[in-house]
Amino acid sequence: MSSRAMTEPAFFILTALLDAPRHGYGIVAEVAELSRGRVQLKIGSLYGALDRLVGDGLVELDREEARQGRLRRYYRLTEQGRDALDAEAQRLAANARLASARLRDQRNPITGAASL
Repeated sequence: MSSRAMTEPAFFILTALLDAPRHGYGIVAEVAELSRGRVQLKIGSLYGALDRLVGDGLVELDREEARQGRLRRYYRLTEQGRDALDAEAQRLAANARLASARLRDQRNPITGAASL
């Protein structure tokens, strides 16, 4: 992925594809479950995000299947996608640790420290 920050929908799409290839509606459902309903993808925005992720080499087409007269495209995570997801998860965890430490410090100031 390029140097731009990973969006929350992209993060959850990559996470949804970790364990198995999925088609569009399968990705939408898995993202909703993983995010506990916070991220609700619309099909149009999903395919826009998938196009970007494919273009960045993070996701690729796994297969196409005809089902009830419609073509279903299944997508899978690439190794580059797995690496990008791992890096983003580490970045988010480091940010969370930093914020948590600062919150703890603010709640429990060292006694005798000069106040501003």
